[in-house]
Amino acid sequence: MWVAADIRHDGPVTGTPRPLYPPLWECAIETEKYVAAAGWDQPVRLFALVRTAALIHAEPHLASQLAAPEDPDALSAIEQEDVPVVDPLEDLLGSLAWPAEVDGVALAVERIVVPPQAQEGLPDDPAAAARILADHPDRVDVRLLVAVTRDGESTCLLRQRPYDSDDQVAAGQDIAPDLVAALAATLQD
Repeated sequence: MWVAADIRHDGPVTGTPRPLYPPLWECAIETEKYVAAAGWDQPVRLFALVRTAALIHAEPHLASQLAAPEDPDALSAIEQEDVPVVDPLEDLLGSLAWPAEVDGVALAVERIVVPPQAQEGLPDDPAAAARILADHPDRVDVRLLVAVTRDGESTCLLRQRPYDSDDQVAAGQDIAPDLVAALAATLQD
């Protein structure tokens, strides 16, 4: 057994302590912050997730832009440009396939959330229903970032517009199970 008096004190502690998260969580948090920095009312944003060490090995010129990972399983997000605007989102996801070099995928999408009673009595026309919900006084704009890996890990991050702060982002694995499953299916061979 050790006691505090047994700890050697050679000088001040340097650096800012930060929590340690699994690599997927670290990557998802950084990606969500990156997306959030561009503000609200964005289109769907899609990212390939790759092992940072493998990326630096394959693209040495990126080494100066990427910190050498402390964790060999650390992931980097590579935004996919020119993602087509497809509605419904399931059609976009159904058209995606990733090469073996991609270890995971992340998707950021904005949605509105309304109380369950707001969905009662909506018209059958989806466009008309969407307009009514968009104008609902209790609507809340949210941004969801879902990230999954080939080995089955997943995480979801949820930011609400009224609480738009990095320390107010909800996290969990079961926030959007259908979206997790749809993204995971894009990684299947």
